[in-house]
Amino acid sequence: MAEETDQTADRENLRNRSRVPDPQRFRVSKGTLRIDAFMTRFIFVGGLGVIVAIFGIFFFILAEIVPLFQGAKVSRIDTIETGVNQPLLIGTDEWTEYPFVIDQQGLIHFVDTVGERPEQIVQAPIPEGISITGLKYLQESQTILLGLSNGTYLFADVSYAPEFASDGTRTITASVSWDEAQGFASTDDDVIAIDATISGQKKSIAGILEGASGRSIWVNTFVQKRSLFGASGFTLDSQTELSEGISAQPVDVLVGANAEMVVVRCSDQTLHVFKWEAGDWTHLQHFRPFEDASAQISSADFIKGEVSLSITNTDGEHVLFSLYRTAETGQRLFGHTKSFEAFPGGATIFAPSGRNKALLLGNDNTLSLRYATTGDTRWEATTDHVIQQLLISGKFDRILGLTAEGILEIYSLRDPHPEAGFAAFFSKIWYEGQDRPQYLWQSTGGSDDFEPKLSLIPLIIGSFKGTFYALLFAVPIAILAAIYTSQFLNPGLKKVIKPGIEIMASLPSVVLGFLAALWLAPILEDRIPSVLLVALAIPGSAVLIGYLWNLLPIRIRILIPKGWEFIIFVPLIVIVSWIAWQLGPILESIAFRVTDPATGEVVADFRLWWDASTGHVFQQRNSLVVGFMMGFAVIPIIYTIAEDSLSAVPPALTSASLALGASRWQTTARIVLPTASAGIFSACMIGLGRAVGETMIVVMATGNTPILDFDMFSGMRTLSANIAVELPEAPHGGTLYRTLFLGAFVLFVLTFIVNTAAEVMRHRLRNRFKVVN
Repeated sequence: MAEETDQTADRENLRNRSRVPDPQRFRVSKGTLRIDAFMTRFIFVGGLGVIVAIFGIFFFILAEIVPLFQGAKVSRIDTIETGVNQPLLIGTDEWTEYPFVIDQQGLIHFVDTVGERPEQIVQAPIPEGISITGLKYLQESQTILLGLSNGTYLFADVSYAPEFASDGTRTITASVSWDEAQGFASTDDDVIAIDATISGQKKSIAGILEGASGRSIWVNTFVQKRSLFGASGFTLDSQTELSEGISAQPVDVLVGANAEMVVVRCSDQTLHVFKWEAGDWTHLQHFRPFEDASAQISSADFIKGEVSLSITNTDGEHVLFSLYRTAETGQRLFGHTKSFEAFPGGATIFAPSGRNKALLLGNDNTLSLRYATTGDTRWEATTDHVIQQLLISGKFDRILGLTAEGILEIYSLRDPHPEAGFAAFFSKIWYEGQDRPQYLWQSTGGSDDFEPKLSLIPLIIGSFKGTFYALLFAVPIAILAAIYTSQFLNPGLKKVIKPGIEIMASLPSVVLGFLAALWLAPILEDRIPSVLLVALAIPGSAVLIGYLWNLLPIRIRILIPKGWEFIIFVPLIVIVSWIAWQLGPILESIAFRVTDPATGEVVADFRLWWDASTGHVFQQRNSLVVGFMMGFAVIPIIYTIAEDSLSAVPPALTSASLALGASRWQTTARIVLPTASAGIFSACMIGLGRAVGETMIVVMATGNTPILDFDMFSGMRTLSANIAVELPEAPHGGTLYRTLFLGAFVLFVLTFIVNTAAEVMRHRLRNRFKVVN
């Protein structure tokens, strides 16, 4: 008996010991610990790498755009004694290796700045006893124009040619060819001022002659005839004395605007403009550039393109007058377009750039480099010597200054982005040919005279415009679809419909853009009234059908299973929409009648009516098309996130609301939507980010024109589309190239600001409607 008791006790102790867990069984293996430690560090390093990569991209973009906001860098690199006392003129080759200086005897001294060529001097064919009384250097055509004291002038073409030795070294050789002397009139008066412009098949030379009877203004016009065998030389077409409207003494003369305009500066501080019209020179305009009548004009010269005048006075004022077409008469007249920073004392010497709209002002002790388009002062400094002649090299990389003692000072110039700056990107600029300051984007032009227009404002507005219309179309549809799917649709159908909508997000943007441009845009162009009726009919009919459905007795409504009500609603809404679409032409014939400007007849045409009513041109590829198609691309993203947020609302909340007698709509509106509001808001913000960054749909479905308006029926260009369009043709490191990076940076900043504001709002909504357990 005792033995049996002991065995029972042993079995009980064994059973109890088996119930005590062995501590070793909870010990993690060393392999698992190693893997866990490795993955922890790997994830940390990976996350840190992502952050470093983002900051690396940010600083790379920043490094590309910083040079756009830097000024010019100028430094003196050489000083050369030319041996010419009291020089009259300075010129140079493209490379600034073999400049020349003209003295008062008409000797052209070529100055070697490299030190590999012998001294070269060329004598101008000036008759004995005749002196140089006026002269001009046309840098772009390398032409020298000398006005003489016998009423004639000389043309000289300076030619530079590179020569390569057997060892590969390059040298520049110069040659000068002279035309025969010609005169303005049968007079031997002194030519005290002269200027010329050669443009295509026309050449105009203007001069001021001074004699015993006073001063007179003459213009010689030459034409070049072309035949099947090529172009012939210039032949004299007319000789005209300009005296109409000029009562004061002429001081200087300028020729510009395709050799068809002459500007005369007079002693009464006015400018007179003559234009070649109908085979004769007519007095077009006269104006006083400064309000103060006592202000003495110190310089007035054309900048590159010869349609803008840079004018300074002795009080330091510096203004720009440009040609533009006036609204009153439609004529191209000079108007005050810009005011620069004051230049004390005014400019006694002036040098325009032959490469861009830069200009260089100088007086006894100051040089100032400015840019006409933006009105910026790029560089300004004092000089050790009194400079009398100035020149900017053709490559815009050197400045040449010549003193009265014949000392040639050579400065290096580094200003790769003079047309850039904060004002160029974000301020209104009065561009040449425009009638007012505007925000414009036009990066390229058809000629070298073109000034780039790099305002980012139209692109920023275009980005907002495309995003606005896309979200206007996408947000109501996506949010309402998410509400219906999560709260009212049959759960079995939800498993099919939700993945189907999510698959829409995989459609390539280029396909959607292709459909928008070639299929949707032509359809909508002729059926805008139908679109308007359908846009009103769908929500209106949905509300009406829902209201009528609720009026039906419960015994009828229960015949349709819960979650299957759409089988009645959808066909009715489709029928109403079809009827509305068919009624569109009738609405157009009644409400959108307008007089056709081509025929004078009254027609029913929404496009013409829109043009006449709003002043905006109706374009086939417009914001409405972009809104439809880009909204189609954004709907799946907003729908998916919003539906997940709505479905994540705790069932206990909805059950409690329904148990207290609230209807499904009341529960959805007062319980589900506030609780899920943070997620819905996040869905809209993510959709906004998708719309802002969209490229291909915008490129293909709009006119891609950077215009500044919110008109639904006009095109646009967004920041992202602009990068895609312009980048393939942007020279690496050039202004356009860096400006596109600036556009990317602006897009990044805009989305960062929007996302930050959205995140702050999301946190507030979540804290306000959070569920407390």
